[in-house]
Amino acid sequence: MATVPPVTFDDIREAAVRLKGIAHRTPVLTSRTLDSLVGAEVFIKCENFQRIGAFKFRGAYNAISRLTDEQRAKGVAAYSSGNHAQAIALAARELGTTAVILMPEDAPRSKLEATAGYGAEIVTYDRYAQDRSALGESLAKDLGLALIPPYDHPHVIAGQGTAALELVEDTGELDALVVPVGGGGLIAGSATAAKALLPGIRIIGVEPEAGDDTKRSLESGRRVAVPVPRTIADGQALATPGEITFEVNRRLVDAVELVSDEEIVRAMRFAFERLKIVLEPSGASGLAALLAGRVENLPRRVGVIASGGNVDTERFADLVRAGNPGDD
Repeated sequence: MATVPPVTFDDIREAAVRLKGIAHRTPVLTSRTLDSLVGAEVFIKCENFQRIGAFKFRGAYNAISRLTDEQRAKGVAAYSSGNHAQAIALAARELGTTAVILMPEDAPRSKLEATAGYGAEIVTYDRYAQDRSALGESLAKDLGLALIPPYDHPHVIAGQGTAALELVEDTGELDALVVPVGGGGLIAGSATAAKALLPGIRIIGVEPEAGDDTKRSLESGRRVAVPVPRTIADGQALATPGEITFEVNRRLVDAVELVSDEEIVRAMRFAFERLKIVLEPSGASGLAALLAGRVENLPRRVGVIASGGNVDTERFADLVRAGNPGDD
């Protein structure tokens, strides 16, 4: 008897209905220069133009909208390095509830300020010494809140999958889809949507070299933990993939490639100079994999999700300057 997957294409289509008119239908960019450099037609799904500046709003809104009125009246809790925090804060406000969010002490200042600006209460922790999932569960239980984790939740995954659904609807046939991987929610939802529409498509994840937990897990056939990564890609600085996301990704993801922090910075610079868009490090990792030639046997038509653009001006300038020491 076949096992029903935790997230189905129908779940993603239902999420798209809930998000219509609320989440932005983000643009798809193309660049002849990029195509020439990588040797393929590339279609960039610009989730840096999504509300809160990242794809996370899709999953956060879908999950909170699925709560009962009684649950929403009590409020929600979450834990996040930044983008899920902002997404939960805004979605909670849009849906008339409140949010308490656990964030690492070293989260980018811009993400802390934006989360507070959307009205959430912030509680900080040390990401290198404390277990955020355990802390988040305890916080939610103590306060009687509904916990919305950043990726390991069927309704969150379904919401994230609407990004790939839109991309395929707007571009038509794609041979491969390149997706940044943190906890695995975006790629799990994207793979579910893309493979339902295009069964032959290759799904390629991208992780920073310091945080290759999903690559190791898929290769070993079980969830593997790595030391908490120290990488500029803070949205991908995770030690192990989620339980639900791993089960989806082990079925649907064809490969995971790794990129260095230096390659991520070069992609951020390329996006700024040639595409005229700002990407945060995690948001640029998929583009970095293409520019660095990390994807072997690159097919003709390739989609890539630029997952977010939440980086403040000082950090962006510092990263690009450090990555190009010979430039003014």
